[in-house]
Amino acid sequence: MNELEYLEKYLPKEKDLQSAIKRLEKGEPVQYIVGDVNFYGNRIKVNKNVLIPRRETEELVEKTTYYLKKMFKDSFSILDIGTGSGCIPITLKNFFPTCEVDAVDISKEALEVAKENALLNKVEINLIESDIFSNVHKKYDCIISNPPYIKEGEEIMDIVRNNEPSLALYAKEEGLYFYKKIIQNAKEYLNKKCLLAFEIGAQQGDDVVHIAKENFPSAKVLLEKDMQHLNRFVFILCE
Repeated sequence: MNELEYLEKYLPKEKDLQSAIKRLEKGEPVQYIVGDVNFYGNRIKVNKNVLIPRRETEELVEKTTYYLKKMFKDSFSILDIGTGSGCIPITLKNFFPTCEVDAVDISKEALEVAKENALLNKVEINLIESDIFSNVHKKYDCIISNPPYIKEGEEIMDIVRNNEPSLALYAKEEGLYFYKKIIQNAKEYLNKKCLLAFEIGAQQGDDVVHIAKENFPSAKVLLEKDMQHLNRFVFILCE
């Protein structure tokens, strides 16, 4: 299905198709024009304040769910860092209704979108305005994150660079800033038995694994591929 077909199929009836086509021709992502996307069966509203959820992030959730089921029998707690639209914590809460799920973001505008999506999907998650751990004050069994990981100055598609929020795309230190900050400080916010789950850039696998092993030397650190056979996920298992 091309973008025009997608627009014609999913554009809400109250929106004018011709105006929508003009926005599409100007290079605006079709998902922003339609106003929502399907993420793992959930309807997730999106606008210019949040990233458009990708298939790879659905894979992150799927793999994380596998490890959570493997590691924990009873209820557990989850923290999502850099939640954006809230697609990750909403989906995990649907999978694990008895679990406590918190989600943080530095962007007030993103948190408003996440709040709307939680209501839309009838799940209860705790949303916290926080620069990584700055407003986090308890421990969790799982920390999950799809943080900004594009290197400053790196070439990316025009439609992404011109439309999606740079705050959610770019990271200092060759794209590794948030992995370092989260992993280096995570122990203070994790229980002894815990899981950390990350989506990463395809070329960042070795670097993120190194950061993980440096800070969690006794943990099992796994680098896994996405459906395109690219290195895309790092899992740190402390059992």
